Amino acid sequence: MPAVDERRLGVLSGLAAYGMWGLFPLYFPLLEPAGGVEIVAHRVVWSLVFVTLLLTVARSWAAVRAAVADRRTLLVLLGAALLIAVNWLVFVVAVNSGHVVETSLGYFINPLVSVLLGVVVFAERLRPLQWVAVGTAAVAVAVLTVDYGRPPWIALALAASFGLYGLMKKLVRVAAAPGLFVETALVVVPAVVVLAVLQARGEGTAGTAGTGHLLLLMGSGVATAIPLLLFAAATRRVPLSTVGLLQYVTPLMQLAIGVFVYREPMPPARLAGFVIVWVALAVFTADSLRQARAGARRRAAEVAPAPV
Repeated sequence: MPAVDERRLGVLSGLAAYGMWGLFPLYFPLLEPAGGVEIVAHRVVWSLVFVTLLLTVARSWAAVRAAVADRRTLLVLLGAALLIAVNWLVFVVAVNSGHVVETSLGYFINPLVSVLLGVVVFAERLRPLQWVAVGTAAVAVAVLTVDYGRPPWIALALAASFGLYGLMKKLVRVAAAPGLFVETALVVVPAVVVLAVLQARGEGTAGTAGTGHLLLLMGSGVATAIPLLLFAAATRRVPLSTVGLLQYVTPLMQLAIGVFVYREPMPPARLAGFVIVWVALAVFTADSLRQARAGARRRAAEVAPAPV
């Protein structure tokens, strides 16, 4: 495909992925009366079923076998699986208990958490504007702590778990579908045990809340896998700086849903905290774009023909 069409397809794929993630606060309340643990267990099981079918159709089992054969890759993916399970559980419980606005905060600050993880784990050196962004975000967390009367634990847990999940994925090179298969396969046994125990206690909802409810639970697997595959398609076709800008679509949609659909309160102090976060993100994004342009100019200069 021409480069322009590839880039357009990448942007559309990224928008679709982040748009679907942004709509999750509208989807998971539909799964009630199932609780958070049951929803996550179903999400694991049906994600595995869907990705199994996908890999079979695409004949991509070689990548799965390669990942399973490498012990280091397997251990890293196990860590990733546990982290994303925690992320899913916190998100579902938060959304279904009326904390959609706070979940959006978690994904707003996630890029800055990822930067800090780079410093701690990879000993990366931050540029001055990156330090400004991180410091500004810390001020925002302090403001929101005063507003909530507690630290914004939901936002911090989501940002930390997803940031660490991204760190784990950075340590291995496995494509989206094979990686998701291995991750869900590693935790599917506990998920099945959870569902069996809930059914034995009469607390499971899959067989008691109607066919529509069961189909919605099964659909959580599809809703999990498709955005990940679209995201992978986007990252292959557009620069990471573009992907970095697109990622703010998700928390913006979640914030709008929390405020305008679920009518969650947004007092002035909380709004001030969010505005400070947005200032931090603006500084961070501007610095990232400046560095990306500078890198592009350097690469162009390196490949330019020497003067005669």
